[in-house]
Amino acid sequence: MKRVQNDERGCEQYGEDEGGEEVSRQETEDRSDHLDLQLLRIVFVLDPNNCGSMTGCLASSAMLPQPLWRTEGTRDNGRAMRILLIEDERELAEALSAALGKHGIVTDHTMHLADAVELTRQNGYDAILLDRRLPDGEGLSFIPELRRTGKDTPIIVLTALNEPRQRIEGLDLGADDYLGKPFLVEELMARLRAVLRRSPELAELKITAGRLVIDPLHLSVTVDATPLDLPRRELLVLSALARRKEKTVLRSTLEAAVYNYEEEIQSNALDAHISRLRKRLIDAGAGVAIHNIRGVGYLMKEE
Repeated sequence: MKRVQNDERGCEQYGEDEGGEEVSRQETEDRSDHLDLQLLRIVFVLDPNNCGSMTGCLASSAMLPQPLWRTEGTRDNGRAMRILLIEDERELAEALSAALGKHGIVTDHTMHLADAVELTRQNGYDAILLDRRLPDGEGLSFIPELRRTGKDTPIIVLTALNEPRQRIEGLDLGADDYLGKPFLVEELMARLRAVLRRSPELAELKITAGRLVIDPLHLSVTVDATPLDLPRRELLVLSALARRKEKTVLRSTLEAAVYNYEEEIQSNALDAHISRLRKRLIDAGAGVAIHNIRGVGYLMKEE
């Protein structure tokens, strides 16, 4: 993660809205995250007669927000739900990453099988999205290699190679699902939810704290059954703190739940998220309080 210090005027971090209220760049980004995914119907169209590559075959019925290479749900250890995307078409990967981010999922992207192997050694993933035709080989070869390491991470193959024999080949090699291009993001999300429900680690995902109930898989929060609307990054912070309620969560852990290693992090961006989150929780009567443990991190306590 890249860190950026604000200048003397805080110009990197703040602007003003029409009412004179300070608004951070991050808050502006979070507001954009409220876009209804129903408006984000991305269809990947592959026509061998008209398209030389998937890059030239990307269509959308709505303008995409600026995509993130790692976008952002939440695991038992408090970090964001993370998916590995192995895809050689950069524009397609950007669009998918942005769409998954709307559902609170962090997406690590690589184009190469060799890098994918190393990433799975270094990180724990909740699911893997795998293309077949990659620069350094057949994507299906990755599946038995991963299984030999003892990892049973769910794998969904995303590919234009979608003949029945090709689907059978992928499933027989150990893929958990197989989705042909073109596809709708909504269908991919439904398939992801299905494979994630099979994971014992994610079987009981709802988090409770005070009067809050958080469902990271569906990216929803309620207070006494009343929906609480939160920007994506604030929801990720809330999930990480609530999973470890009554325990101090390191600042670095919270940052890892919200940002990826390629994003530039303003020096007080996390504090700004938590400040706004505190106010929302108080206004909603959530029954929890977030305490700053100076120099260490933050602690959520039930009231």
